Amino acid sequence: MRSLYSEQPTWMHAIAAWVKLALLSVCGTLLVLVERPVHLAVACAVVLLIFGSLGPPAWRRVRMLLGVAIAGGMIVGFHWAMGTTPLGVASALRLASAATLALMLTLTTRFEDLLAVLEAVLHPLQRFGVPTERIALGLGLMLRFAENFYVQWQRLDDAYRARAGHGGGLRLLAPLTIRTLQTAERVADALAARLGR
Repeated sequence: MRSLYSEQPTWMHAIAAWVKLALLSVCGTLLVLVERPVHLAVACAVVLLIFGSLGPPAWRRVRMLLGVAIAGGMIVGFHWAMGTTPLGVASALRLASAATLALMLTLTTRFEDLLAVLEAVLHPLQRFGVPTERIALGLGLMLRFAENFYVQWQRLDDAYRARAGHGGGLRLLAPLTIRTLQTAERVADALAARLGR
């Protein structure tokens, strides 16, 4: 599977994976607790500034935030129609901030490092017979498939744009689904061969 991880170093690459995961958890919790759109707008602006400070590795992935912006606009439009515009703005700002934080994590953290952190966090559960390695692997693969989904979508959209002069939009859902299923099958075969099952 292709990864969003950038080999070009940034200042965030030097931060340990567990620190970044902890900060993501704390920031995500704070975003849920904060309700005023003004405060959420400030938080979103700060997150975007941090994202921009990563330099070219982040700028090359800025297109991925376009989908988040569209989803946020739809949320605001729905709440506007329902007469709850401030709630919609707050929800859209939360979405934008959380998605940008997650994108920064995947851009600057190796999959292996994330997997090691998950295994360490789940390790105490081994005393109760819980297969923590498999759970950590499952969570890690979920993160990688989320990355792979975006990468495949971008590649298909670029190919369609080169042929038609505009983005593919919903037309890409069928080929994207096929590619995702093919990737899942290859990963399943690789895991079966490695685990002997």
